[in-house]
Amino acid sequence: METRVDAPTKTLNGGFRGATTSATSTTQSAVLQQRLARSKRSFVCRHVDLSSVAGLSRKVTPRSGDLLLATVNELGHHSRLESPHGRRALMYPGDEIIVAYGARYAPDQFEAVVPESVGPCDLVAGGGIAARVVARHASVKKATSITPIGVLMDVAGYPLNVRRFAPEQPAQRGASVAQIVAVVGTSMNAGKTTAAASLIHGLVSGGLKVGACKITGTGSGGDIWSMRDAGAAVALDFTDVGYATTAGADLGELEASAHSLIDGVTAQGVDVVVVEIADGLLQRETAALLNSPRMAQRLDALMLAAADSMGAIMAATWLRERGLPLRAVTGLLTSSPLAIKEAQQQLDVEVVPTRMLLNSTDATRICHRGPAISIGAVS
Repeated sequence: METRVDAPTKTLNGGFRGATTSATSTTQSAVLQQRLARSKRSFVCRHVDLSSVAGLSRKVTPRSGDLLLATVNELGHHSRLESPHGRRALMYPGDEIIVAYGARYAPDQFEAVVPESVGPCDLVAGGGIAARVVARHASVKKATSITPIGVLMDVAGYPLNVRRFAPEQPAQRGASVAQIVAVVGTSMNAGKTTAAASLIHGLVSGGLKVGACKITGTGSGGDIWSMRDAGAAVALDFTDVGYATTAGADLGELEASAHSLIDGVTAQGVDVVVVEIADGLLQRETAALLNSPRMAQRLDALMLAAADSMGAIMAATWLRERGLPLRAVTGLLTSSPLAIKEAQQQLDVEVVPTRMLLNSTDATRICHRGPAISIGAVS
């Protein structure tokens, strides 16, 4: 874990936080707590104990995961803010919201980075990510603009970060007997989450106890709610190990956190762990995890969600080159019988319509532990 070295910082409440116990300081703290209670709190802040907040400051250098109170200026692409409980609350100009700094890697939406200073920026994800937009997809509205009131500070004058509040994950005891099945995709919106949820439902229908986790992405509850709705006994994501977003994360720390999530789910005594990895195979964090020998060793099966037949063929080759145990191709392309035919003519791995994963027999067959089905072009 990265260690913060910021010096204690003056806050907007006046003075340095710390040993002061005056009546004025107590009153200011009470006023701040009331202000925070009135604000709209985002999903990525769901584990944060707001009673730890002692002040606000603009005189810090933002880092991914740092928490801030901000004012909504002008609504753009995101007009709703997801709450810790999954409700998408409509925002209005002038609303005060509690969000976290973080980068965004979303080819269908925004490329965004953590700003260098505390100043006007953008809300780049409905789960509560503040950043500076670098580029956006041509079909997407400009981002909702926000102005930070201040970064949330502790009593010692240090910025509060989501990592500080990550719940401890149970350690896996002994060798795992659970099968670990990864769901990856050719791109954003290739059908990974639908495929993962369908697979979970099919396995649960077959009498298995299934756990799930999403190990990379941008903080939002949609995927884990989907996993739980499908029947997962436990569903976690990277926000449970202290990330608001994994874009731009230190790769060594990210891999350790990913294994911690998998171990945390496995420790619940499940038969199968379904692991979703966000975005496409060429995305930095996704590629790094799938290139990891340790991750490859843990995976018993892998399912690819593809948006089109050519993407499926190229992605299958990419996965084969890394010795990963691909069992089936599914995803958005399976909405088209013709696309299924195109892909199946070029692959020795099975192309499975997403709806078939809801069937316990098909779901279990695809995930069965054993030698991987060969992948290669048919001449």
